Amino acid sequence: MSVKRSFLDTNILLYLHSADTVKADRAEALVRAGGVISIQVLNEMTSVLRRKHGYSWTEVNHVLDLTERLLQVEPLTLNVHRQGRVLAARYSLSVYDAMIAAAAFQADCRVLYSEDLQHGLQLGPQLRVENPFL
Repeated sequence: MSVKRSFLDTNILLYLHSADTVKADRAEALVRAGGVISIQVLNEMTSVLRRKHGYSWTEVNHVLDLTERLLQVEPLTLNVHRQGRVLAARYSLSVYDAMIAAAAFQADCRVLYSEDLQHGLQLGPQLRVENPFL
């Protein structure tokens, strides 16, 4: 039996810093299982941790350094950008969600864990969106 390679959207990782212990525990289990994120996920985390959570740069850097050690980071490339534009048009995704999906494709993931995208959405034959909090 093959293991489904998974991609974690930004919102999953942000629950690690949430007062919602049920979602924080589920997010932690997903991170412990391993997976892939993208540079865009790191950028979005930086923005939310600074702006909404009020983390200092030292705290943000600590969180991101740990995240980079625990998960594979997929680079944002021109091919990811191009594929993201195709996905945005084909599935009516926001540009940012489409770039996340494109990075998941690039990393050969089978599951994209996200609370923001439609649960069960099939993106091509390869990638399925799953909301791990349902």
